[in-house]
Amino acid sequence: MNKLNKFRKLAIQSLLCFAIALTGSHFIAPTQAEAATSATTKAWNIIHFADNFMHRPYKYGARTGNTRSFDCSSFVQYVYGKYGIHLPRTSRAQSHYGTYVRKSNLKPGDLVFFYSPVHHVAIYIGNGKILHTYGKPGVTISRLNAPWWKNHYAFAKRVIH
Repeated sequence: MNKLNKFRKLAIQSLLCFAIALTGSHFIAPTQAEAATSATTKAWNIIHFADNFMHRPYKYGARTGNTRSFDCSSFVQYVYGKYGIHLPRTSRAQSHYGTYVRKSNLKPGDLVFFYSPVHHVAIYIGNGKILHTYGKPGVTISRLNAPWWKNHYAFAKRVIH
């Protein structure tokens, strides 16, 4: 019986090694389409997770990791951090990460920055809308082209690749 178990274990290991050898290049170097799909999935997971905090109160200087209240950058830092994207604490510092994206090329999950110098950050969620937190509404969704946000838009960065 012991020899039979050893044989089964060896057979399974051999088949697994053979399967990995046949598909190894797939795991080592995903195609551009697979990487794009992965980034898109991660973006939607982040947005869905962030949406759980709708109407959570705004508090300037909210502590990192505190989920009872957020300011704009602690909110972004927290939700992206849950998906392995570690960003600094302030919106100005966050604005130094990622690659620039034209406003016309925004994708869900891109970070949108406001004012000069930067002192507000939001998450682009698609269809011309941003998810962020400020003042009385707390965590909320706004239209990027609403006059206030349109007039104070600075630039956007892509941090999900």
